[in-house]
Amino acid sequence: MAWKHVSSPPPTKFCVVTSARKVMATVFWDADGIVLVDYLEHGSTITGPYYTDQVGQVREALKEKRRRKLRRGVLFHQDNAPAHTSSPALAAIRNAGFELLRHPPYSPDLAPSDFYLFPKRKEFMKGRRFADDEDVICTTNDWLEDQEPTNCELWRNAGPSALQLQETTLKSDKI
Repeated sequence: MAWKHVSSPPPTKFCVVTSARKVMATVFWDADGIVLVDYLEHGSTITGPYYTDQVGQVREALKEKRRRKLRRGVLFHQDNAPAHTSSPALAAIRNAGFELLRHPPYSPDLAPSDFYLFPKRKEFMKGRRFADDEDVICTTNDWLEDQEPTNCELWRNAGPSALQLQETTLKSDKI
């Protein structure tokens, strides 16, 4: 309660707007396009065991979409997040037959998603309002499908055999 003079106008009340919820997306991609997109459930975090399951899903997706790359070998690039460098996650990467490319700290040149994929997605979604998480996910999936590997500098900068991992946060209006 604030002290005010009897003849003072009432205080201005601001319009209450629902805050946006966030949806965590993990994107695995290579020079030929998107391999796998995974959306984290609300209230969950990416842990070593969760990430281990994702690595298995990536291997299955590669078997289905790019079998020849599995035979030639896959260079797997990820950042240094604790879940990515946990013992179970590193064992899963080895067991999948991927060769891990180490990510030097503070090295933006080895995170092309930050410079090519996500800024373009962010620009595409700028100013849009989404009713719920499913709307955000569908719009993101549609945008990712529309990205042509042959016409997009994102894919050319990834390198021919590197499999990239990147995580981003998407927003919806649902509380």
